[in-house]
Amino acid sequence: MKSKSKLVISIGLLLVVISIGVGGYMTLSDDNFIDSLYMTIITMTTVGFGEIHPLTYNEKLFTIFLILISIMVYGYTVTALTEYLASGKILEQLKQKKVQQKIQNLKNHTVVCGYGRNGKQAVAKLIQFNQPCVVIEKRVNEIAELEKDNILFIEGDATNDDDLAKLGLERAKSLITALPSDADNLFVVLSARQFNKDFTIISRASNESSYGKLKFAGATNVIMPDKLGGAHMASLVVTPDLVEFVDRLTIAGDTNANLEEISVNDLPSELLNKTILDLDLRKKTGCNVIGFKTSENEYIVNPESSTKLTSNTNLIVLGNPTQIKKLRETL
Repeated sequence: MKSKSKLVISIGLLLVVISIGVGGYMTLSDDNFIDSLYMTIITMTTVGFGEIHPLTYNEKLFTIFLILISIMVYGYTVTALTEYLASGKILEQLKQKKVQQKIQNLKNHTVVCGYGRNGKQAVAKLIQFNQPCVVIEKRVNEIAELEKDNILFIEGDATNDDDLAKLGLERAKSLITALPSDADNLFVVLSARQFNKDFTIISRASNESSYGKLKFAGATNVIMPDKLGGAHMASLVVTPDLVEFVDRLTIAGDTNANLEEISVNDLPSELLNKTILDLDLRKKTGCNVIGFKTSENEYIVNPESSTKLTSNTNLIVLGNPTQIKKLRETL
């Protein structure tokens, strides 16, 4: 029998003994409820307080019976409680409660489903850019790594709606599902979209046939690591210097230049509907605006300085680490 079940049974037995005691004293002594409860409690706990009134022969026999069954129930309760504590259930529940409180405090975070190879890379990148994230994983080995790396996570199945509900999806900024199975990723996309209609969902896919299904289910972007890897290797043959240069732009810590994305909505309100020229990032930070994403999700490479900074648009900025740091401090 599980330790938790035994503990529940022991509590039930204690309540039964109390009920027997109260009922017995009310019947034998004709006492009211409070007096009968008082007699029951002092008898069960053997604290040695005096009786309300001298006991009759039958009342004494009932009291002896109540003491004996109380001792047996106490013994069972102590055993059940010891097993429950020894199994670590209380500590585990306290730990889960603490994790859940941390998740409840998250806002605009990213949920990562699965901590395999792709999931680990995603989490590492998010941490690198100081983006809050929480992982859901059910595999024992991966859970051990999450604990070792001190990453916020819950142990659960991403394809289970009850487990997904614990991740604060309604407050999340995005979700990355990197499960090994395309079918599982599809299920996660469908379920997650029900929790949040607006956030970004990025899904991993192994088969090209899954691409359209995932997009139809609600995925914002679908990534095929194997296809990207092959294309990347071929590009290193055709245009090696160009590919290496682009890689160096996007891999922080391994280059002297970085790309940064800026949402116009996050800029000071006085800059709204101004132009890139008015922003004057080159003079203020040393960074250059090399891309512009319109509100219709169209990308403009090397935009004109007269381009207007309207709502729901983004700027792609290039700079070295010092310039990027100054950019973040300025904005």
